[in-house]
Amino acid sequence: MLNATRLAAAVLLGLGATPIAAEEVPILTIYTYDGFAAEWGPGPGLKAGFEAICGGCIVEFVAADSSIGTLRRVQLEGETTEADMIVGLDTAIAGEARATGLFADHGLELEGLTVPRGWSDPTFVPVDYAHFAFVYDTDTVTTPPKSFEELIALPEDFKIVIQDPRSATPGLGLVLWVKAAYGDRAAEIWEGLKPHILTVTRDWSESYNLFLAGEADMALSYTTSPAYHIVAEDDDTIHAALFEEGHFPQTEVAGILASSDKQELASEFLAYLASRQGQAIIPTTNWMFPVVDLGDELDPAFAGLPQPEKTLSFTDEEIEANSDAWIDEMLTAIQ
Repeated sequence: MLNATRLAAAVLLGLGATPIAAEEVPILTIYTYDGFAAEWGPGPGLKAGFEAICGGCIVEFVAADSSIGTLRRVQLEGETTEADMIVGLDTAIAGEARATGLFADHGLELEGLTVPRGWSDPTFVPVDYAHFAFVYDTDTVTTPPKSFEELIALPEDFKIVIQDPRSATPGLGLVLWVKAAYGDRAAEIWEGLKPHILTVTRDWSESYNLFLAGEADMALSYTTSPAYHIVAEDDDTIHAALFEEGHFPQTEVAGILASSDKQELASEFLAYLASRQGQAIIPTTNWMFPVVDLGDELDPAFAGLPQPEKTLSFTDEEIEANSDAWIDEMLTAIQ
């Protein structure tokens, strides 16, 4: 039986010309996280934009509950996976992803990218970026902490919500942030944070919703999160607290699976994703900074966001070698 989506696409593509057999329409299957593929996320716009220029193809996004979930799914499926590529991994798990041997080099010459510390990765292409930060509402928090130590010193009824580093990339980003900022003192910082942690949620949306509902004073999110409230809600009361010790960045990435039989099409999609046309879709759908300079096309809400003066970092190799131990350190300290 013909796949209905393929058949419909073939009919549309064939109007006024020789019909293309449904089986001949190439389908690019992309694993990503649910927010990226959602109707309000960047997925639909990227799908429409690429299908308009690919010469007759269909883009299908398959969503998991998180970017970590997409990697785990491909690891389980191995070379039998239907996915041609993954969009939405980040630099904290890129080293682990690369070590699986499941990804192929993209073969693209990427120039003019504006990600923190530049970009020269042969396997993954950057999608967007921001720094992790705690966000707060100026209506309820008039003097936000300016460091982890100031946060720890606040009364215990000042509460934060964070995400589990085993299931959510922001949670892992927080582990890396604390370790990069405090090194051997990381366990001490976690112990100090423990009384302030209202809960540790499985994903970002759950904790952010708790914050919006007034259950917590601050939520782990991004320096770009206030842009959503400014643009979508005309609300400028949500701010990101900037910490004196610096902030850890998240760059989301995309990569082609070596098992895919559509390597060329997947590479073309990556080129589109990193182009000005593709990047113009990202800011006000995924609420992150684009990886190219959009100039006047970037919504002014982003240009006005305060950004950290110091960016902290680890190499992929350092993260891959130590992240499990650093996660254990965090979990032990807050239990």
